[in-house]
Amino acid sequence: MLDNIFKVLFLIGLIVTWILRLLALRRAPRDISAGVPPTQMESLLLYLNFFGLPVIPFFYLFTPWLDFADYWLPTWVGWIGAIILAAAVWLLWRSQKDLGSNWSSLLQIREAHMIITSGVFRYIRHPNYAANWLWGIAQALLLWNWIAGLSKLVLFIPFYIQRVRREEQMMLSHFGEEYRSYMSRTGRIIPHFWK
Repeated sequence: MLDNIFKVLFLIGLIVTWILRLLALRRAPRDISAGVPPTQMESLLLYLNFFGLPVIPFFYLFTPWLDFADYWLPTWVGWIGAIILAAAVWLLWRSQKDLGSNWSSLLQIREAHMIITSGVFRYIRHPNYAANWLWGIAQALLLWNWIAGLSKLVLFIPFYIQRVRREEQMMLSHFGEEYRSYMSRTGRIIPHFWK
């Protein structure tokens, strides 16, 4: 019974996340001065990510097709998943708010682009990716199914490994020593509170 509550919480988180993403896309300016075109591999990994969230979870939530892969967890694990999901949604919202017009779903530098070092960016360089990691963990704790629960993490890992390296190289190429200094003060996705 409680696993249904966790499924509903997951679905609410998914809806809120998509609303936040659509709002960010709508606000994003179109003035691009530089960028790194996506490679075929990056495009493929981005599309595969879409299957990890929301396609596979939707099949799990609304059809019996993946029921054969269900597992059981103690109720308290689901509540921890709900807390982690709330943290992921908050971090996604906060990072998009802090980025403002610098936000883009692609690797792009805008005309008036600057390095954001306030808000969550004071501690981590890639809070959007950190939010995705948190989401993947929350999904595994909320959707008690080997396929739907783990799909986000399994499909996000190769995208993250490939994308974050290219993004940091783009920022170093454009901002040089300013970005290198920022990198030394912050963690990639785990905060450096001690620096």
